Amino acid sequence: MSHVLVPLAQGCEELEAVTIIDLLVRAGIQVTTVGLDDAPVTASRGTRLIPDDTIDRVMARDFDMIVLPGGLPGANHLRDDSRVQTILKRHANDHKYLAAICAAPKALAAAGLLSNKTATAFPGTLEALADSTITISGEAIEVDGKIITSRGPGTAMDFALTLIEILAGKNQRENVNAQLARTVAQVV
Repeated sequence: MSHVLVPLAQGCEELEAVTIIDLLVRAGIQVTTVGLDDAPVTASRGTRLIPDDTIDRVMARDFDMIVLPGGLPGANHLRDDSRVQTILKRHANDHKYLAAICAAPKALAAAGLLSNKTATAFPGTLEALADSTITISGEAIEVDGKIITSRGPGTAMDFALTLIEILAGKNQRENVNAQLARTVAQVV
């Protein structure tokens, strides 16, 4: 069974965090959420999330993937936290998957992990970095090697399904998608 780490920073985007966690668990993937401190996480819209552990207690552990929810100021906290940067770099060096959505790709960029990669993020996030080595895409989801990025809350479900496909295969993605009873909405 795959094991995924989801760091939850104060001010994260709750729709992204909860969607990622929920869908991965539905797929039978083990998820560990961690806070950057011992306090409950107050997300960007005021929802309170209780992480499983703290980042300090999982620093030495290996995960198959690390997924960073976005939101502000949560993504800035992930970018600025030396422990998050250390664990991201270590997992990249170990050729493990790293994923980030919305504003959180800035944390990957700060670790130097988007250099010479194609990535997407919430509009304006990567452009503000003025890093000409990053090819910025307008796509909803980008997969470049072991780096997966997505644009924002509206892409969270498809992002999580993509992560499931990478970790558990296309059949498991289709199984989870079927559980969601998703249909394409018709605009009148």
